[in-house]
Amino acid sequence: MPTNETKRQVTEAITACQDKKAEGLTILELEKGSGAFTDYFVICSGTNPRQIQAIADEVELRLKRAGLYPLNVEGYRQAEWVLLDYADFVVHVFAERARRYYELERLWKSAKRLDPAELKTPAKRPTKKRTLAAAPRRKRAG
Repeated sequence: MPTNETKRQVTEAITACQDKKAEGLTILELEKGSGAFTDYFVICSGTNPRQIQAIADEVELRLKRAGLYPLNVEGYRQAEWVLLDYADFVVHVFAERARRYYELERLWKSAKRLDPAELKTPAKRPTKKRTLAAAPRRKRAG
C-alpha cells in the first residue's frame, strides 16, 4: 500500500509536469499482484525534445528539493522516452510517436487510472490549542 509520503512525492512530480505544459497526463496505480515493480506510473508527453527534457528536468529538480533523487534516469539525451525511476513510482515522459508505439496504458490496462486529486492526502485538521482560562482577579483591599 502506497504511503502518504509516496502520494505527496507523486503529486509533486505531477505538478512539475503540469507546470511545464506536459500533455496527456495519466497516472496509473499498479496492482501488487500484477508483477509491477513500483506503485505508480506517471505518464505524459512533450511536443518536442526540448520540452521533454524540460519536463524531466523540472520533475527531477522539484523532487531533489524534497530530498528525493532518482535511482535511474534513462533516455534523456534522445528525448523520445525519458524514464525517471524513483522506486515507489516511475515518471515516463514521451514524445507523442513513442507513446503511441509503446502504449504503456494498454500494456498496464489492469492498473487503476487516477485523477491527480485522488493522490492528495487529506490535510491535517488544525489542533485547537487549549488556553487556560484567566484566573479571576481579586480586588485589593485598600
